[in-house]
Amino acid sequence: MSGWGMGWFGGGGTSTKKKDAPKNAILGLRSTLEMLTKREKHLQNQMDEQEALARKYVSSNNKNAAKAALRRKKQYEHALEQTSAQMMTVEREISSIETANINKETLDAMKNASAAMKQIHGGLTIEKVDSTMEDLREQHAIGEEIAEALTQGATSQALDEDDLDEELAELQQEELDNKMLKTGSVPVGDQVQRLPSVGNGEIKGKAPARIEEDDEEEELRKLQAEMAM
Repeated sequence: MSGWGMGWFGGGGTSTKKKDAPKNAILGLRSTLEMLTKREKHLQNQMDEQEALARKYVSSNNKNAAKAALRRKKQYEHALEQTSAQMMTVEREISSIETANINKETLDAMKNASAAMKQIHGGLTIEKVDSTMEDLREQHAIGEEIAEALTQGATSQALDEDDLDEELAELQQEELDNKMLKTGSVPVGDQVQRLPSVGNGEIKGKAPARIEEDDEEEELRKLQAEMAM
């Protein structure tokens, strides 16, 4: 098969192998660690067995056999120390690969985040942001002007306070007149309000005429009240 065909069918496998390399390495190391753990347990059993034989031979005064058992125990002990050191090395390598893999994954995540931020900000500039905000401010101003124009007619038709006070005074006066027609008397307060604003001398000089005029008005109101009844 040509090189082109191998690249076509095998190119994806190469990238996959690179991606899975840390995982495969950790799996291999864990398998080695499991094997070393079993060997450690076996060597410890051998040491215990040789120590038991040495004690047995010592109790039977078989000095040479006891020394041979202790010699074998020392060999197993040396192998056990080597195995323990190998286990520590494997565990350290597993931790290093896991840490390196975590660092790589973290870095890749940060790269992806950076690329995403660049893509998001790719079409954004300070000038575009300022222009957009300016357009928003203009539209808000237009909206306020439209709202003011729509409500201007309604506010212009609002009643003036002076007009209300004047109308209220007229109603009060009508009510007062009705009361006078019904009772046939003029309230003192109304008499005072109806007096012209003149000097004291004029009031004294015209007091009899004013009283007579008031009497006539009172008679007129009585007559009007009787006719209304």
